[in-house]
Amino acid sequence: MRIYLVLGHPDAESFNGALADAYQAAAEAKGHEVRRHNLGELKFDPVLWHGYEVIQELEPDLKAAQENIEWCERIVLFYPVWWGSVPALLKGFFDRAILPGQAFSYHENDPFWDKLLKGRDAQLFTTSDGPSIYLLLAYRNSDVATVKNAVLQFCGIRPVKVTRFGGIKTSSAAQREKYLEQVRRAV
Repeated sequence: MRIYLVLGHPDAESFNGALADAYQAAAEAKGHEVRRHNLGELKFDPVLWHGYEVIQELEPDLKAAQENIEWCERIVLFYPVWWGSVPALLKGFFDRAILPGQAFSYHENDPFWDKLLKGRDAQLFTTSDGPSIYLLLAYRNSDVATVKNAVLQFCGIRPVKVTRFGGIKTSSAAQREKYLEQVRRAV
């Protein structure tokens, strides 16, 4: 399988980075081809200055991201939940790299659109300091609603599997190792 792995945490040395490393190693050990981007290492302006009325010229890193999206069969995202949502850098990546004409195309005379990324699936791995149930009860899984429904499925990517790791701040080394093993088995 061709896998495009995106680390949405700006710090590759974070626990999200360790989870992404574990997934990548397990995927490659099983013979999958993996291309990876650590968003904190990419050079691009995450601000969509004029909405989609004027498409900003894509930086080389975003062009590479689009090529990886076209190439892959599965997109795998790792990100922390901050303020009930994704990190700003990941949101900016979606705004700039997933574009009309490339990922979706609105119809001329009706309110519908074509989903141009059909044939791919996705896995989301999220972390939070609080318990995962709190994200559901307090925020109604707002980050997943955005990433899974409003971004990936909007463009035709499905199914989208979600795995949450809560209580990171207070987790023990043994618990973190269980999380790493869970990611390895998810490949």
